Amino acid sequence: MNQTEKLWNSDYCKVMAGNFMLFFAFYVLTPLLPLYLSEHFGATKDMIGMVLSGYTVTALMFRPFSGCVVDSFPRKTVLMVCYGAFAIFFAGYLAAGTLLAFTILRTLHGGPFGALTVANSAVAIDVLPSSRRTEGIGFYGLSNNLSMAIAPSVGIWLYNTTHSFELLFWVALVVAFIGWGIDSRVKIRKSQADAPTLKFQFSWDRFFLLRGWLIGLNMVCFGFCFGVLSNYIAIYGKETLGITGGTGTYFLLCAMGLMMSRIQGRKALGRGLLTHNAGEGMLISLVGYTIFILLPTLASVMPASYSFLTFVGYYGSALLIGLGNGHMWPAFQNMTINVAPNSQRGTANSTILVSWDVGMGLGVLLGGVIAEYMGYDAAFWAVAVVNAVGVIMYFMRTRNFFLSRNLNENVR
Repeated sequence: MNQTEKLWNSDYCKVMAGNFMLFFAFYVLTPLLPLYLSEHFGATKDMIGMVLSGYTVTALMFRPFSGCVVDSFPRKTVLMVCYGAFAIFFAGYLAAGTLLAFTILRTLHGGPFGALTVANSAVAIDVLPSSRRTEGIGFYGLSNNLSMAIAPSVGIWLYNTTHSFELLFWVALVVAFIGWGIDSRVKIRKSQADAPTLKFQFSWDRFFLLRGWLIGLNMVCFGFCFGVLSNYIAIYGKETLGITGGTGTYFLLCAMGLMMSRIQGRKALGRGLLTHNAGEGMLISLVGYTIFILLPTLASVMPASYSFLTFVGYYGSALLIGLGNGHMWPAFQNMTINVAPNSQRGTANSTILVSWDVGMGLGVLLGGVIAEYMGYDAAFWAVAVVNAVGVIMYFMRTRNFFLSRNLNENVR
């Protein structure tokens, strides 16, 4: 096998490292921002949901345009501009002295984040040999998973040790600039990417991959579930389950499940079994969410064993949700890419990310509203319903939708 056929070439490793730094800077703050808004600004539950959802909404707005820009201009240039802007915004958090100022900064920050994730993913695809692309996309997600495993625990430990949100913002700022430096060393050969057009060619299909619309809609359901879980688990665990200090461990186990799934599912992805991986993953996640949501019910059914069952169910659900999402995400990403021509890789990536963002944003916003008026139990029961709808949609419609539009005969 020559150098160009190697999966773990140096540029691919650099892009993965840059992606790790990007998501580390993001996840080191994620579980603590609701607490920061509540303690520092006295924000209510629904206000917290509105503030945090602004980030996702802006990312959602930028991603369709980002796909078009990535496909129209040199991807390395787009990548470096987006990464630099993403890093600089963390400095703004340090200066924000009011809830309004923080809300504006947090909302605007979603723009470079949304564009950056599209650009970095497109560059990762460009530096992968075509014969290893399906497998490489699966492994690319490990950098996200590893950051999810480490960053929340690091952030929570730093806060518990120093009680300083300012320190957390500095950590995110420094890590983001390190990631920028790593990505700046990536080299994209002309043979690895289609030549950019250097101009915009207006078409709706340049902003959202219409050929993959149902795959995206299905992903919205799963994004909603994780949006509620990732943003409200700390408060829910403390107020409803009586679990304090377990959020970092929960994210660690979730990320371990994600990493296990990437290793376990490598052979299936290598053989192009995308629909199999997607179906298996969403069923595993559904079991995990169901266990998590049923935990309060155990208090009334088996009060004597509640502490033990809560412990096992709480952390066991993290492993299952991580394992399921780890099978599902690379399968859905590959499905979207394989219904698109090569000239629309950026658009394909932005489409699946936009779909996830829509779900995440709805989860953060509606989760906060439901929690405010009906309690966190109701918010997480909504997760169970939406997740089940997503599973049913996939097996009834989305799987056949993909197979009928697939452009790559090597995957199914």
